[in-house]
Amino acid sequence: MSFERKEYQFLAEIGVGPANPGCYINGEWKARGPLVSSVNPSNNQRIAVVTEASIEDYEEGLMACSEAAKTWMKIPAPKRGEIVRQIGEALRAKLGSLGRLVSLEMGKILAEGIGEVQEIVDMCDYAVGLSRQINGSIIPSERPDHMMCEVWNPMGIVGVITAFNFPCAVLGWNACLALVCGNCVVWKGAPTTPLVTIAVTKLVAEVLEKNNLPGAIFTSFCGGAEIGEAISKDARIPLVSFTGSSKVGLMVQQAVNQRFGKCLLELSGNNAIIIMEDADIGLAVRSVLFAAVGTAGQRCTTCRRLLVHESIYETVLNQLIDVYKQVKMGDPLEKGTLVGPLHTRASKENFEKGIEIIKFQGGNILIGGSTVESEGNFVQPTIVEISPNASVVKEELFGPVLYVMKFQTFEEAVEMNNSVPQGLSSSIFTRKPEVIFKWIGPHGSDCGIVNVNIPTNGAEIGGAFGGEKATGGGREAGSDSWKQYMRRSTCTINYGNELPLAQGINFG
Repeated sequence: MSFERKEYQFLAEIGVGPANPGCYINGEWKARGPLVSSVNPSNNQRIAVVTEASIEDYEEGLMACSEAAKTWMKIPAPKRGEIVRQIGEALRAKLGSLGRLVSLEMGKILAEGIGEVQEIVDMCDYAVGLSRQINGSIIPSERPDHMMCEVWNPMGIVGVITAFNFPCAVLGWNACLALVCGNCVVWKGAPTTPLVTIAVTKLVAEVLEKNNLPGAIFTSFCGGAEIGEAISKDARIPLVSFTGSSKVGLMVQQAVNQRFGKCLLELSGNNAIIIMEDADIGLAVRSVLFAAVGTAGQRCTTCRRLLVHESIYETVLNQLIDVYKQVKMGDPLEKGTLVGPLHTRASKENFEKGIEIIKFQGGNILIGGSTVESEGNFVQPTIVEISPNASVVKEELFGPVLYVMKFQTFEEAVEMNNSVPQGLSSSIFTRKPEVIFKWIGPHGSDCGIVNVNIPTNGAEIGGAFGGEKATGGGREAGSDSWKQYMRRSTCTINYGNELPLAQGINFG
């Protein structure tokens, strides 16, 4: 059996065929669930077919993973780091092909597809160093001949449920840390990007096999809500990382909380850029363009609201509209394309519905606002003037729609920034130190990512990634995010012959 289109032949280089079992269970590829098609969003044509996981597949996978966890957590952390280093090298060797697959199946432009795979490679490099730095504290004890310390141990299994917009990078944020921390990983990729799930898993599986390690250390499933629900409810999985909408994230959180598990949530964003009167307008406009139309507005960190000081409002708007007119839309694999399609037909329909609601609520469309007649899911990058009080502004329309509003004072801009339920990313453009430090301080942005003179998107892996409020409160990737993937114990050791009690208590 061969691929229907010649341009898909490269997929064979990364282990993807025209028909694929969608589960990696106990070191084997198998699946007994429904057959689904992976679709190219540029033309809505089938790329390949995948057999999804059944609940029976899930149970078989979790049983094997639970056994593998006993082996993996006993391996010294630096040795686990060496395995992650090899995974990074395997990904690096297939960077171009994997990036091309991400672009083909998700719809983001090739530069972004390759950049996404590079992000996992970077996470592997970061995790290798971390594997020699997972340390606790020595704590002074008030009791003689006693010492206190913190000990960090693996949790066992970490469940990772990822979304279509970053079909492999978010796995990297979680899995690289989870693995060096001594946990096995159970990954459910997005239902609409199964080929990325399969290709990445095959590279990880090859590394495990080469090192004579159980394949079940990394278990993956292609599947839908049924598998995600099973992960959420499974008491064998102490930590579940979920990336997706706030609505679904709340359901995941409730299910995990019911069994007293832990949740790491990366949910919706409704991100704002503020342009102050002293800003470098050229720099700001270029930043807004990337933040608002990159990935066709389908990043969680996409800029959805632009707040401009009234004194420069017309100047900024005119320049922004000019650069929007120059944006090339088309096949994301073609050189020069800046905006590809939305990911699914349903996304395109949601865009159309959103535009109608925007108009109904008094929005004035300055550019764009329509779908593009084609076989694919293309829509026009759109700029809308609208009141900050319109209810549609409080919601996340997952597409290239930018709401623009004016303000008079810094305090007013901050209030507008913080007025939405979500709290992921934010940025301000200014050269004034006093404004910068107010912005990043307690009376500034209430988001998890607070930038200055850069876009809201394009975060580096060295910092903790995540947001507040309806964004979920989770933190992934850098800084001390690794602590969420481990179990902390406070240990008190008596190395003397007496039994003094804390707080000076005398008991008998």
